[in-house]
Amino acid sequence: MSRRIALSIVACVAAGGSLLAAPAYAADSGASAQSAQSAPSLASGSDRVKCTSMSNGQLCISLNTSPSRIEVFYTKKGGSAIKARLGFRSSSTSYGPWKTISTGERANSTWNMSYPCGRKYVGLIQVSGQKTFETPAATC
Repeated sequence: MSRRIALSIVACVAAGGSLLAAPAYAADSGASAQSAQSAPSLASGSDRVKCTSMSNGQLCISLNTSPSRIEVFYTKKGGSAIKARLGFRSSSTSYGPWKTISTGERANSTWNMSYPCGRKYVGLIQVSGQKTFETPAATC
């Protein structure tokens, strides 16, 4: 098995997802992930994929190719249902629609677009009645 595939499997298992839901290049799980009950912390990934662990889930941004698109997804691992919208920030900020997300669900928003490399892209989740949370910056 190639290193890329092996690391993709490790990253998917660590994120609580499946290979169908995570990009193939989500690799390099060198940083230790904190428990779902801890404060936000950085989870590892390639430069094109960045995640952050939150108290009740995990938020990720993925800069994909073939076709070119930006995906932001949130996996809810605990707590009560929330109303939130996913987005990203680069030179401007874009958000998807508001969604109700329950424990055990994975929500995602996708923007099919060309994106210039050399910029930083930050994944966002705006939770109704709370502050906006973000991922570390992804680059290509």
